Amino acid sequence: MIKSALIHPQLLGALAACGHKSQLLIADANYAVTTNARKDATVVYLNLAPGMIPAPLVLEKILTCINVEQAALMTAPADYPHAPTDEYRRLLPDGCPVAYLEREQFYAEVKSERTALIIATGEQRRFANLLLTVAPVF
Repeated sequence: MIKSALIHPQLLGALAACGHKSQLLIADANYAVTTNARKDATVVYLNLAPGMIPAPLVLEKILTCINVEQAALMTAPADYPHAPTDEYRRLLPDGCPVAYLEREQFYAEVKSERTALIIATGEQRRFANLLLTVAPVF
């Protein structure tokens, strides 16, 4: 029996396959995984129902397994303050750079060859997509 904060078999296997500079996307429930992701990326569906499982909880558990070098968020409209940005910043390692990418630039990054894993969540807040770059193990 696995003794860790993360026990999802497919997710553990996909994380183990990621290496330094691999990217993984924690996608909100609004993200079009089939059309805005690399076609051969592993997709793990954790979107059981609206609101389940929230993206910050997924990030919290992912961080028990990998180191993160940097993160990127999709730029939200100025009048849309409901993305979980502050929650992500609290969870990410101190000093982790967080970039903001325009929608099409964000999609292009997710479609890049570096993106190995997409995690579909039930996160209902818009603009809650978080693209992580895996750091080396220290």
